Amino acid sequence: MRDKPNIVVIGTGGTIAGRGESAANTSAYECSVLTIDEILAAIPETAPLANLRTEQLLQIGSENFDNGHLLKIGKRVSEVLKDDSVDGVILTHGTDTIEETAYFLHLTLKSPKPVVVVGSMRPPSAMSSDASLNLYDAISVAIHPDSRGKGTLVVANEEIHTARDVMKTNSFKLEAFRSPYGALGYVVEGQPRYYRAPSRDHTMKTEWSIDELHALPKVDIVYAYGALDEDVVGSVASDARGLIFAGTGNGNVAERIVAPLRAATRDGLHVVRASRTGNGVVIRNGAQPDDDYDWLVVDDQAPQKARILLMLAMSSHPHERSALQAAFYRY
Repeated sequence: MRDKPNIVVIGTGGTIAGRGESAANTSAYECSVLTIDEILAAIPETAPLANLRTEQLLQIGSENFDNGHLLKIGKRVSEVLKDDSVDGVILTHGTDTIEETAYFLHLTLKSPKPVVVVGSMRPPSAMSSDASLNLYDAISVAIHPDSRGKGTLVVANEEIHTARDVMKTNSFKLEAFRSPYGALGYVVEGQPRYYRAPSRDHTMKTEWSIDELHALPKVDIVYAYGALDEDVVGSVASDARGLIFAGTGNGNVAERIVAPLRAATRDGLHVVRASRTGNGVVIRNGAQPDDDYDWLVVDDQAPQKARILLMLAMSSHPHERSALQAAFYRY
């Protein structure tokens, strides 16, 4: 059937698959109980948009996702995209870690076809749920010709975001997703309107292919706070290969933490300075003498995004710190 685009909708659970006891339950509900077929059946307006094929890949909240889930999702999406009859893929996903999965796909898929990751802040059973409109808009974005070649996209609250930038910034409000440089565009009355495009390399221009990835190195995040104990660094460094240090301000590191971080670096741990603020640029050799300490900086990436990028960069450059630093400036 080529009268309409062919879109594959892959379900993984999350709030968009949730159900509350009453319509007033917008934040308290049972997660991941509806199948993707049940979700779409409640939105008959999607039928005229595309020929929709569904798959239930997972059925869990995204807070449970680990590296194994990332690889499983990525490999399945890649396999579906290779089908010449498929025009795009939509992945329904819990909002807790939607930005991590989307960024992983953004960096590892090798197709110009649209891939749209979508979730909801309220379950379909709630009053004023965003589930139906978000999914409808995601389909509208996936079938639009201007969505090709933009990498993985996240659609929420009538906005189109690049997976590189988008972050969940609120625990319960509908307008939870923000990008520091603004959305790529809007969905207005079901019609996508783009106003800018991603500028950093993604999908076809990256050095990683999900088809060639079978494991990811362990990277942890340490969140700085006023009384952070130096022993935390040692315990993390004992089994991780990389560490994102979410420092205060411009990636600042307390004096008592410098020594254990330097010791871990000498033992082979890749230390990357980030900022717990979640916005702005962490400047190399600014707050710390990174060249002297052999540390890296995230440029403008939030800690959770930096973890994804460091895992991938280490998969191809496990020991070359200059190459790892270059990845943060390139992607």
